Amino acid sequence: MSQPTEAKLPLVTPVRVVCAVLLVAPFVALLWVDSYATDKPAFVGIPFFYWYQLLWVILSALMTGLAYVLFTREERQRRARRLARGGEQA
Repeated sequence: MSQPTEAKLPLVTPVRVVCAVLLVAPFVALLWVDSYATDKPAFVGIPFFYWYQLLWVILSALMTGLAYVLFTREERQRRARRLARGGEQA
């Protein structure tokens, strides 16, 4: 006989939605070129068009790192819950 099915943990959680937003935001910000296709304001002589993109390099790295930390923390919690319930080994 098969075992009764237990309530599975949801795949879409608030943490995963936040991770998705953190990963998608740089794409949206940089693909919307009309929002930053200008020379002004300049920063130490560098036109806005260039320093805005360079700023997003740093922001993207920070956002990707934060998404990684959030996702791995949630995965550890899910694995612990699954093992505590006597579920499958992962």
